[in-house]
Amino acid sequence: MKKPYPPIYYSEYLHLEKLLTSQSPKSDEYNQHAHDEMLFIIVHQAYELWFKQILHELDSVLEMFQENVIDERNIGIAVSRLRRITTIQKVLVDQLNILETMTPLDFLEFRDFLIPASGFQSYQFRLIENKLGLNPESRVKLDNKNYYSLVSDEHQKMLIDSQNTISVIEAVDKWLSRIPFLKMDDFDFWSYYKEAVSKLIENEKQIILNNPSLTDEKREKQLKEFENTKQKFDSLLDEEKHNALIKQGLKRFSYKSTLAALFINLYRDEPVLHLPFRFLTYLVDIDELFTTWRYKHALMVHRMIGAKVGTGGSSGHHYLMETAEKHKVFRDLFDLSTYLIPRSSLPELPSGLKLKLGFNYFS
Repeated sequence: MKKPYPPIYYSEYLHLEKLLTSQSPKSDEYNQHAHDEMLFIIVHQAYELWFKQILHELDSVLEMFQENVIDERNIGIAVSRLRRITTIQKVLVDQLNILETMTPLDFLEFRDFLIPASGFQSYQFRLIENKLGLNPESRVKLDNKNYYSLVSDEHQKMLIDSQNTISVIEAVDKWLSRIPFLKMDDFDFWSYYKEAVSKLIENEKQIILNNPSLTDEKREKQLKEFENTKQKFDSLLDEEKHNALIKQGLKRFSYKSTLAALFINLYRDEPVLHLPFRFLTYLVDIDELFTTWRYKHALMVHRMIGAKVGTGGSSGHHYLMETAEKHKVFRDLFDLSTYLIPRSSLPELPSGLKLKLGFNYFS
């Protein structure tokens, strides 16, 4: 049988001629050849290719989650695509090890030729941050300028447009708010959970008060820590307090979405909740891996340029360290661990609800 498609050559399919001639070291342009500039270019080009793939995956997930009714089959697809992103992120972290085979003295051979270009101008990475849902107010500013002011007009428009469209965190918030299992028939998860938490909190307080091995000073310290924990639970148990935290920019998920995410985490063993739990876990993984990448990037920059100013005018590793902490997107999901209680203390789900959360086949 004749093949219905014309033959294709490997090099042509991958546009290798274009790809392999896209490295133009500035040191050669100025007749001051620096051997390691080729490595520097290729590593950063590889980063941009991986950023393109991450954007490709994020766009597909966003498309699925923008619907008012989400096809449950798409949850599994979304999970596999988020998993792919986390696998790529691990490669991004490892690529820094390749870059670190270049010594600080090697970098100095061509560093001045790069000014004022900087990784800060990677519009694809900024697109990733925007599509995930990084709050513009949380961004660490460079010389009090908007993050998009240092890129071209064309890229500025792309970044501003992406900032004004629905992000992953917003789409997930809407999806979680529609999850139906919190209150069904005569079962009110929230009432049972409040009761279980009250018992656990009171039990914890009594343990501190009645522990004979504690000195008065240590007991006082533990009671203060206990009060801090109690206040965190109060913000979860009281919708008004939660909404106040949203207004302060300390929470992103709505009250109902937070409860739904907590329910999924607490009852993750129920079959129907397996994929939603993995989905939320991968969102946390993505945040954690970007934090790891930023942190390791900051260490590498410190190692390469010491306390010098970065090529783009930033404060070098200080700026990168600050972004590692402040550019997290899914803090609400990280915070859920605060509110987890032991499985043995979980409210027992009624049989009707367990049936709906299981995989059931009737012949």
